[in-house]
Amino acid sequence: MNVLFIASEMEPYAKSGGLADVVAALPKALKSLGVKVKVVIPLYSSIKYDRYSLKKIMPGACVHMGICEEWYDVHHTNVPHGVDVYFVEFQKYFNRPGYYHDSGGEYKDSAFRFSFLSRAAMQIAKDLKFKPDIVHLHDWQTAIAAYYIKKRYDPFFSGTKSFLTLHNVGYQGVYDRIALRYAMIDEWDFTPDTFEAFGHINLLKGGISFADKITTVSPTYAEEILGHVGANGLHVYINRRRNDLHGILNGVDTSIWNPETDDYIPARFNAKGYKKGKKLNKAALQKNFNLTVTPDVPIFAFIGRFAEQKGLHLLQPIIRPILNDMICQFIVLGSGDPSLERFFGELPAFSPGNAGSYIGYNENLAHLIEAGSDFFVMPSIYEPCGLNQMYSHIYGTLPVVRSIGGLNDTVEQYNEKNGDGNGFKFNDISSSALYYTIGWAVSTYYDRKTHIRKMIKNAMARDYSWEKSAEKYLSLYKM
Repeated sequence: MNVLFIASEMEPYAKSGGLADVVAALPKALKSLGVKVKVVIPLYSSIKYDRYSLKKIMPGACVHMGICEEWYDVHHTNVPHGVDVYFVEFQKYFNRPGYYHDSGGEYKDSAFRFSFLSRAAMQIAKDLKFKPDIVHLHDWQTAIAAYYIKKRYDPFFSGTKSFLTLHNVGYQGVYDRIALRYAMIDEWDFTPDTFEAFGHINLLKGGISFADKITTVSPTYAEEILGHVGANGLHVYINRRRNDLHGILNGVDTSIWNPETDDYIPARFNAKGYKKGKKLNKAALQKNFNLTVTPDVPIFAFIGRFAEQKGLHLLQPIIRPILNDMICQFIVLGSGDPSLERFFGELPAFSPGNAGSYIGYNENLAHLIEAGSDFFVMPSIYEPCGLNQMYSHIYGTLPVVRSIGGLNDTVEQYNEKNGDGNGFKFNDISSSALYYTIGWAVSTYYDRKTHIRKMIKNAMARDYSWEKSAEKYLSLYKM
């Protein structure tokens, strides 16, 4: 089976979120199952050409868009697991400070940019004589390729099916209709049932209409997007395709996130010997963030974007009362909303020795936080899948989460009677619900230590490898 991935991001080349991790890990897992996979992404100006041994293989390639022909170059590299990755170099669209926006805001021509990427990727497959059985698309950026396969008849793609994975329906790719001709969207397909949304182009909506199969990144999220709130207004159109909708939980690349082999942490460990490893990593974490070094106080941590989706506005009003009222320590790593950056950046000054923060992202610290913390806080308003709660389980750190999306699928609620479960969940979108759930975790840490140990063993026993998820995708591919 031949599968062509078209995406706007892929780790480690270009990453703004979990999409990049999936596009890196799923092809690797599919290849181990015998699938031939090729991936096409943009060559953004931020990609370090020499670091990844890129080689130009197609100078002066050409693809027809609706009002012109576009000429571009194609570069190639072969990642360690043997998946071919192709990069589209087109400076007019991809030689920019950011992937989707810069300091001035969102790029207004992204309907042009990513319809071109989708067409160019299909042309690359033709030039390589790589006839795909499946073209696997990701989010609004490449959803339009489902339309090209279905409506723009090309004998090379006869028999090819399109799969669209919805990583986050909150982002839909809504742009001015001026891009219609360039993007080769026929006027009779610009309707409220397909691409049209209040006079604008909605690229994700169009992809949902024309894809052969639609997947999401967790079973619970697949249910949530059938409702008005979860689908951000697209529930009517997703419900029409519910028989073709499948929720498949993301996996974790355990070659990167594995406490037994992790080069980022000072003490490696496994489920059998986790106590010593966690203790040493906890001390290193406390030193790094200038916290009081003690093994007997629980550390809570947050890593993520300072955005409304991640629920930081629920944590902001209660984190100082938590530090005042509870015997615990708190670490925050992330960036985003400037007001939240200021607030959490000042947290160490509010509670010296008990609070630490890092504004920005640091891969080394992210691994150390997962390995050294006792609890990981994810109060997300919505979370299609989530990865950090899975990283936390693998590293013996217990999640405190809101019971939505992939968080609900992966975190089993603590049972205070017998110690079953692998984390703490709450339902309400409220600071008080988060406050009392963190308090529950603190009391369990001090008063029911045997339950904490049992939950850690439960957490570390979970199998989050990509192989299981890849097998489910392969089964869908064959339907």
